[in-house]
Order: sequence, then C-alpha cells, then structure tokens
Amino acid sequence: MDTTSDNRFEAVSDNRFDSRFDFDFAGKLLLEVAQERSLDGLMEKLMAACATLPEFARVEIWLIEKGDICLRCPQREQCPDQTRCLHLIAGCENPVPGSGREPSRFYHSDERIPLGVGIIGRVATTGQQAELQDLDKDLGEMSGAESQRLLARLKSPPLARNLGERSGMEWLRSEQTRGFAATPISFRGEVLGVSAIFTRINAPKEGRVWRQIFADHIGAAVANARAFEEIQRLKAQLEMQNAYLQEEVVEAKAFGELVGQSAALRHIVSQIDLVAPTEASVLILGESGTGKELVAREIHQRSRRKEKSLVRVNCASIPKDLFESEFFGHARGAFTGAIKDRAGRFEATEGGTLFLDQIGEVPLDLQSKLLRVLQEKRYERVGEDRTRLADVRVLAATNRDLKQEVAAGRFREDLYYRLNVFPIQAPPLRERMEDVPPLAKHFVELSAKELGCPKPRLTRAAITKLQNYHWPGNIRELRNAIERAIIISRGGALDFDLPTSQVALAPRPAAREESKSEADFLTEAELQQRERENLLVILEKANWKIMGRDGAAELLGVKPTTLMTRMKKMGLKRPVPA
Repeated sequence: MDTTSDNRFEAVSDNRFDSRFDFDFAGKLLLEVAQERSLDGLMEKLMAACATLPEFARVEIWLIEKGDICLRCPQREQCPDQTRCLHLIAGCENPVPGSGREPSRFYHSDERIPLGVGIIGRVATTGQQAELQDLDKDLGEMSGAESQRLLARLKSPPLARNLGERSGMEWLRSEQTRGFAATPISFRGEVLGVSAIFTRINAPKEGRVWRQIFADHIGAAVANARAFEEIQRLKAQLEMQNAYLQEEVVEAKAFGELVGQSAALRHIVSQIDLVAPTEASVLILGESGTGKELVAREIHQRSRRKEKSLVRVNCASIPKDLFESEFFGHARGAFTGAIKDRAGRFEATEGGTLFLDQIGEVPLDLQSKLLRVLQEKRYERVGEDRTRLADVRVLAATNRDLKQEVAAGRFREDLYYRLNVFPIQAPPLRERMEDVPPLAKHFVELSAKELGCPKPRLTRAAITKLQNYHWPGNIRELRNAIERAIIISRGGALDFDLPTSQVALAPRPAAREESKSEADFLTEAELQQRERENLLVILEKANWKIMGRDGAAELLGVKPTTLMTRMKKMGLKRPVPA
C-alpha cells in the first residue's frame, strides 16, 4: 500500500474512504498493537501508523487518569470532578501532502480536558462517538461555545508550538481539514479514554464502525500494557524486597542480634558458627554487660534445637537451698512448702537449650549433680527416686575467672573442664569501639519505641562522646545512657551526661619527628593554637553554619552561644568571598 503518495490523498479526499481501506494494513496494525507490553511502546506504534495516513491531519490519544495538576490547571473552574480528567498521552500531526514538511509528534504533560466538557470530554462521559462534517464550511454555524471549544483544542500548547500564531480557522484551511471524529476507547464496558482525529475527508457512515473497532482494540491494548507495566513494577518491587530480605537473612545469619561490624565481633560470630551445629557445651566468658546472653541466643538459633525452647536461669538469683529444686524439680512433700510436684529447669527445657547465666554462683555441693547431668544426661527430682533422662544442651556464662575459682576451691575442676569444652570470650565494649555507632543507632530506634518518646537525632558529636567513654558497664551501660538521653532530649539532639572521670582521652596526633625526645606536654599557647585550628576545621566543614542540623555547634557538641563566644575570643570570622 502506497501510503505517502499524493495520488492516494486525492482519491481518499473524494469520499472514497471505504474503497481505499487496506485490510492488510489494519490487520497487521491491530496484531502489533495487541502484542505491545508498554503504554509508551503502544502509543509509539499508533502514532507511527497514523503518520503514514495522509487523510489524517491530526490524531490525539486521551486517557482518563487521576487529577494531578488541579491547583494550577487553567480549566479547573470548568472541571466538575477534580479527582479524574483526560490526559493527553500522545499526538501526531501530518502535513498536507506535497508541502515538504514531515509528520511530527507532540506531547504536553500538562494538557488536560475535564470530563464532560467539550466534545472530547462528553465522549469520555457518555461513551458515544461524536462526529463533525465539513468543518471548513459549517464551523461558523456551530454555537459560539462549541466552536470556541473546538478551536481552543486546535490552539492547544503543542499545536501552538507547531503552528506559531495561526488561528484555528487558518489551520483548518491550510491543512485542508474537513472532518473531526472522537471515539471512546473502552475495555470491558469501561471508558478508558478518547481518540480524536481531524481528517481531510468526510468519512462515510461505515467509518464509525471501523473507528470503534480500532478504539476497542486500543482499549484492550491499553489495559494489557498497563497490566504488563504493573506486573513489571511489582516484579521489580518484589526483586528489591527479595534482595533486601536476602541481605537481612545474610546479616541475620552472620550477626543475628549481635549489632556491629568490628573484628572482635566477627571473631565471635565465626566461633558461634563453628560450635552451634554441635551438641558441645559452651562456656561464655566476659565482663558484666557484654552481651553474653545474646551470644547464647545466637548459638541456640543456629543449632538443631532452634525449634525448641531456650531457657535462661540466672544462678545468682536462686537461694542456696533451692538450687537443686530449681534445676531438677521436686516431688510433693519433699520439703516444707513443696505442696505439689514441680518440674525443674532441665525438664522444662527438654529437647532445647538451657542457658546457665552466672554459673560461678552455683554452690559447690550442687556442682557434682550438675556434672552428672552433663556427663550422663540423668537426674532425679528432689524427694523422688525415679531417674529421668535429660535431652538438653547446656550453655553457661560467667564474669568470674573460673580458673581462679578452681584454684581457690570454690569451683569443681572437673565441672569447669566439662563446661569449658568450647569457650567464647565476649569482649568488653572498650575493645570494640567501632561498634559504638551502630549500637547507638540500634538502641535509639529500639528505646524510642519502647519508651514512647519521639525519635531524637544522634549527632556526630554525640557519637564521638560515646566513643571517648571507657564504658565500665559495657553494652548494658550504653543502653541505659541512651535511654536516659532520649527522655531528656524530647525529640531533639541527643546529649550524653557521662562521668568525666571515665572519659578516655582521645590520642593526640603524633609529635613531629624532631620533638620525640621532648616532654609529652603542651604549653598554654600550644593548647590554644590547637583549639583554634580544630575549631577552624569544624567551621569550614560546616561551611560556617553555626546553628541547626549539621551546624558547627552540633558537630562540636556545644551550644551555639558557646561556639560564637569562642569564635569571638579567637578572632575567627567567615572569610569574605573574593
């Protein structure tokens, strides 16, 4: 089919549209349209096809979308429903054959038509086609409002860019435009939009049928493209979530509830990974507050017993005469107050993991019975002769030096070696200072929710203060300090009131090579010069911003008034731009 020759234009201009209809062209176009999986690709194919039809002077595709520019839309007062309107999605203009001009596409992201307003707007609401004949002759006979709306469409922003200052009537004459047809684009009974065509012929009545057939195929293709785009969006979202979850799983597998990235923590995790799959007893050593219970939880979570319970026993909180009953249970009447049978912790933990915290507090006379359970997996309730089997894995923790306790005769040597099959040392916080920032962020998030307080800001200066503190109470003390600061901050920047006696002095920069032999002190003048240089670095880093988020005062960890006083004292002023 020769779609670009002037001969074809002359033929179709003589109202012989149906005789020139190319069914092969139409069939191929409808097939391509049905296979398109993106809205942009669909519009591209439609406009490319329209550009080959010289009887089409102008084609526009409008789709009903959400109202998005209502506040600045020039047609806002005419819009009865500001939740939805027609959006111009694509357009194509074909010049008169023989003019030497090429077909042009147009699109303007802000072009809207209110539903029910004008010819195109009414087609969208009624779902009925609209057709105008002999525009070059009869436009003057239309009502003033009707002709103005149509001419306003001809003078739309994309058309104005193409036509310059020519009026709508001039465009009709110059482009030999005679007809106009607006057809609802529908899918399964729902109007999705409107196709508007300015033609150089008066289409016969049979053209209405073919326009609707094409519009219905376009509607199905639009619904299909939108469905594919939604599938792609959901697929991308799912892939992103999957990648995130995989990262979370990897992180959880690597660290679980152990927050941080330090070498010391990584070493602990590697030890956990080694021992968790086994049934070996583990002795977790470390100062108070170092997170020994978290280590025990991670061992349990990575073991074959993870589906069973993890039972914690704080040995320091059990009265001396109740240890045996607490561990192994008792029969009714075994002692005064034993009014009924009671299961002990070993029985309650059947199939799971028993965590004996502060194992060094177990009385010496009970340690032999505990050793028997570890070796033989057998025990008896107090006041009962029946021997029970204990399918329990034992993890123990202590902040004592059990070797010294053994030497002092306060802890059985054989029990120590039985527990110490695989020792894990939980390092103090002062040996993993690089973990303070992530720990602080974690506790800020957690504590703000638990305390019901607004989330405060954790500044760089606050983190520096935390990292310069010795933390004798370790992670437990860190969390307590953060909770106290959250309450005081009231949603503002966190400030930590830490005991100055425990603040570790930050190491001074290395002295110059020639000064190594000199005494390790600074004169008053040197101290002032150091302070001035440091303050100047901070001011330049903050771009001389004093107050507010990321301001110099926040970075330094002082009040803005204090900073301004120091600047005045040191003669520091913002340099004037050259």
